[in-house]
Amino acid sequence: MANNRMNPPNSRGQQRSATSQAKAPSRNRLRSAEAAQFRNPVKSFHEPVIMLGRFDTPFLILVLTLLGIGLVTLFSASHASSYYYMDNSYYYILRQLLFAVAGVIAMLAVSLVNYRFLRNFCWLAYVVSLVLMAMCYLFPGQNGAQRWINLGFLTFQPSEIAKFAVILLFAHLMDRDRDKMGLMVEGTLRYLVLYGAVAVILLPQPHLSGTLLIGIIVLVMMFLGGTKFSNLLKIGIPVLILGLLAAFVLRDFIAERFAHVVTRLTYWLDPFSTTDAGSYQTRQSLLAIGSGGLWGVGFGESRQKHMYLPEVRNDFVFAIVCEELGFIGACIVIVLFAMLVWRGYVIAMNAKDRFGSLLVTGITTQIGIQAFLNIAVVTNLIPNTGISLPFFSYGGTALLIMLGEIGVILAVSRQARHTKE
Repeated sequence: MANNRMNPPNSRGQQRSATSQAKAPSRNRLRSAEAAQFRNPVKSFHEPVIMLGRFDTPFLILVLTLLGIGLVTLFSASHASSYYYMDNSYYYILRQLLFAVAGVIAMLAVSLVNYRFLRNFCWLAYVVSLVLMAMCYLFPGQNGAQRWINLGFLTFQPSEIAKFAVILLFAHLMDRDRDKMGLMVEGTLRYLVLYGAVAVILLPQPHLSGTLLIGIIVLVMMFLGGTKFSNLLKIGIPVLILGLLAAFVLRDFIAERFAHVVTRLTYWLDPFSTTDAGSYQTRQSLLAIGSGGLWGVGFGESRQKHMYLPEVRNDFVFAIVCEELGFIGACIVIVLFAMLVWRGYVIAMNAKDRFGSLLVTGITTQIGIQAFLNIAVVTNLIPNTGISLPFFSYGGTALLIMLGEIGVILAVSRQARHTKE
């Protein structure tokens, strides 16, 4: 009887143990499947092409806010030059607005696409960007630079495509070969060679700012992807020595091709020490910033936009922000960019996989570094590099491509593990 009374509890315990053992293989199989997918991300499971999950709303709000402020500022900044050059005060803003609407539509459409399928086109995008950048040499230059392809009805810079192509390709390779990132060839030399191919075409255009921007993006992605710093030094020091030797041999060509760089460096430290043309743009930009004071002269009341400040609708549009909206308005714009970058990194940290995380990191870094460099140039923190301000500077194709990249970030956020609101 005692044995009979003790049997039921033991039976229940044995049943629970048997149930746990039966569930264990299924859990192990699930973990194995997830691990296999992570190890070999190219062969993913049957995933839908369209993803309808919830995207990161705060990130989208920040993008639309910056875009709205940028369009309003561009209208004010370009009003006078648009009337002077095009006999139409609304010429530049109407074109930019058209591309902005198309870009927002493209952004929302791209956000619905499963971002993992983009990796199937990474090499194609990279090769096409190289070909397009090389084709720039077939077209007449503008202001001494050959950075654009002019189709008559449309002019664009292929370097804008190259930025995303490099990010996409590097995210794919760093995800696929994550176990090889500590190696010299697969983890360091390969990425430097791929970047070098871009730099060789881009630098002589000359497009120093674009080369610098892509280089910073590459270094950030390599660092986060797992490249060893010691490997970078082992390759970087010999490359630097060879570069200096090549610069010495080609000093005449470099002096002719990059004369504008020498001019900008000459007038950078003290632009008010001379009235030469080399410092004119920086001096007018600083005058615009100083005129704004704390609260600004008022929207639409800028004086520098009336043909005093060159490139007022492009690289130096932030100077008009400072003049019309003052120190407070400029700080608000900077804070919005900082919040956008922060939110982008939050999405990257919570991405579904390594590929999505690296993809968002690259795009977010591009936006943040580009905004920083532009604002630094306008305020004379660094020499003039000729780089545009995202969402603000005039350039329809650049805006369209950037909004498409924003769509990729939103697509990654749709599949995020969790995103804190």
